[in-house]
Amino acid sequence: MCGIFGYVGSKNAPEIILEGLKRLEYRGYDSWGIAVVADEIKVNKKVGAIGDLGAASLPGSTIGIGHTRWATHGGVSETNAHPHLSSDKFFALAQNGIVENYLELKEILKKKKYKFESSTDTEVIIRLIENKLLDLSHLKEAVRAAFLELEGRNTIIILTADNQLIAARNGSPLVVGISGKEIFFSSDTLSFAPFVKKALVVDNGQLIVASNGQITLFDIKSGQKLPVVLDNIDFESSKVDKEGYEHFMLKEIVESPYVINQVLNQDPKVYEDFIRNIKKAKNVYTIGSGTAGIAASQIAFYLREFGKIAVVPLIGADTNDYFDLLTRDDLMIAPSQSGETADVLEVLEIAKKKGVKIASYVNMPGSTMTRMSDFKFMAKAGPEICVMSTKVFTSQIAWGYMISKIISGQEKEGAASLKKLAGEMEIYLDIKNNHEQIKKLAKKLAKTKDIFLLGKYQNFNIIREGMVKIIEGSYLHAHAIPAGDLKHYAITLMEKGVPVIVVVSEDVAKDDVLNAVNQVKARGAQVLAIGSKKHEQFDYFLEVADTGETSAIMNIIPLQLLAYYMAFELGNNVDKPRNIAKSVTVK
Repeated sequence: MCGIFGYVGSKNAPEIILEGLKRLEYRGYDSWGIAVVADEIKVNKKVGAIGDLGAASLPGSTIGIGHTRWATHGGVSETNAHPHLSSDKFFALAQNGIVENYLELKEILKKKKYKFESSTDTEVIIRLIENKLLDLSHLKEAVRAAFLELEGRNTIIILTADNQLIAARNGSPLVVGISGKEIFFSSDTLSFAPFVKKALVVDNGQLIVASNGQITLFDIKSGQKLPVVLDNIDFESSKVDKEGYEHFMLKEIVESPYVINQVLNQDPKVYEDFIRNIKKAKNVYTIGSGTAGIAASQIAFYLREFGKIAVVPLIGADTNDYFDLLTRDDLMIAPSQSGETADVLEVLEIAKKKGVKIASYVNMPGSTMTRMSDFKFMAKAGPEICVMSTKVFTSQIAWGYMISKIISGQEKEGAASLKKLAGEMEIYLDIKNNHEQIKKLAKKLAKTKDIFLLGKYQNFNIIREGMVKIIEGSYLHAHAIPAGDLKHYAITLMEKGVPVIVVVSEDVAKDDVLNAVNQVKARGAQVLAIGSKKHEQFDYFLEVADTGETSAIMNIIPLQLLAYYMAFELGNNVDKPRNIAKSVTVK
């Protein structure tokens, strides 16, 4: 949620910052703003989509900051949008995160006669810095002192009228790209990947100053200088382009065979130490939130089914009851697109303090999750811009399948299965009639109020993810039901005409799933089935190839396409659904 971008160099800052903000759009936002230094700091803030007007309406400058805001404190308005100016207009500030003690700080500052124009917690940071400046003559020291009083996960960036950029991090990501005398500040490397080859990942508890073409790094608590260590930027396919597709979502679904091949391109030897640690761990957990949480659950399924490892899947925001059970003999596996999901990071931080080994599978280079992991694996799926994750989910569960096969000593068989899967998936996605068939069903489902999904065994997490995609894209109610649990409660909701999507593979659970289909059919439900074999109970059938052990991964594709075409049919913003963000960096 939210994005920070800053630039200082020789080029026109408003244009550079605008391009950077556009590359941060995928994180989700409802307003945005840019501040630059001309004779003084000039600010332009807007509600809604990022447009070219932002750069054109600002004077030429070589330094500035920008921000995309996803409202948390205060409504969506130009007043509440970032950056915010100090009272004397000497500096402008933008923030990612939440100041958890902002009400307490605000009351203290009000008693000291400070005025507030916005409803944001961000303005509290500005007034706190102003207050610290009364005793500290140096702005950097005032920022450091103020930042130490903030509770919660926060990152701030400050533009000064004397051409400095100051940023501090605790929780929300911050990376700094260097290209000669050009310096880029951002929430992720994707936003400046085309311009730089080296970057500094700022760690929690660090403050950085860019002045006169140089950067200086400090420890926030002690104020001591720290060494600057630059990493190489390694983001394959950093180009952000729809490449002829109407939406990023469709393009990214079509890239699913590519990301599976990226999993196959990994040398199995890179997993050797990781596999040894899985095998000797007392407890193994997988963890994620949202779509990554479902991927974590499917990875756990594969590790149990093929790796014969007892694995417990966890949801990032609901793990408190496990904290006291974690030990140094445990291992935790975290799949993530961004590597910055706040509620997952909080659990990983607690686990790490207890000595738990951390493994991560992340798509965004330089992420917090990657840097804190003992075992770091990269999806290398290329940028995923649509807020609804598709190809990265496919990559995550394909990776989980491959890991499980390596553990069982069947890496060659696993690789052959994934190669077959990628080939069949490419064929399926390339057949125009498959898309036309799903479009027709999407039109029908778009007119309904409730949609149910049934699945079991390898397909249970697949229907959960199908539910998530339908909800995200269509804003309609969808409910995933374990096929065997239908008769225990959800059977009461089955009536004439209610749509039920069933995912069925030719596996040990097939008969149980078909039994559930019979039960909903007997009550008048309309059954839309996804599988490799048609049965007479199905009213509509989307046929996919039978890929055996990987059929669940194959089955997610028509569900993703169904969600895409439903969103399109309903006129929703496909790539940026309302109220949600791709990188959820606040709890």
